[in-house]
Amino acid sequence: MKDLHIKTIEKILKEFVKDSGKQLELILIGGLALQLYGLENRATIDIDAEVEKGDLFELYNYLKEKGVPAYLSENISGWSVISMPKGYRERAKVVIQDKNLVIKILDPYDFVIAKLRRGTQEDFEDAFFVAERFNLNPEKILEYGELAIRNSIKDTALFNFKNRLDIFIKKLEEEKQS
Repeated sequence: MKDLHIKTIEKILKEFVKDSGKQLELILIGGLALQLYGLENRATIDIDAEVEKGDLFELYNYLKEKGVPAYLSENISGWSVISMPKGYRERAKVVIQDKNLVIKILDPYDFVIAKLRRGTQEDFEDAFFVAERFNLNPEKILEYGELAIRNSIKDTALFNFKNRLDIFIKKLEEEKQS
């Protein structure tokens, strides 16, 4: 399946809960989440999500049958040495709710941290879009970054993350001044 759009995924997930008769609750993380943050032309070829309620493996197989590549976890914090800030699940916002389906996205501050944990050029651009779109406070982004660092195991990757965070904040502050 090529470029996925949130409407297509919503339809497939509604079919999944109908066909399985089970509830599904997840937090979208990647390109599909960006579409829900307002970057509607953001192309993506997969679904990245934390499954909070539902059978992760059953969902994965269902999506595979539908030709949808999926990266699913019951804990996205484990996708990196850098942990997600404590409380990210509680701060996630419900954006689509149906009888047995709940789709959430991360709070914008948590999304920025999630993107900076990996830190590719595309991740920087995604984080920058969300930070500008929601007029995020650079000091609060730093606070969330510090929360992530405190929750993480001690590793040299923390230095790289802190460096990416500092570069991101500097660029964000420069943009706000211009």
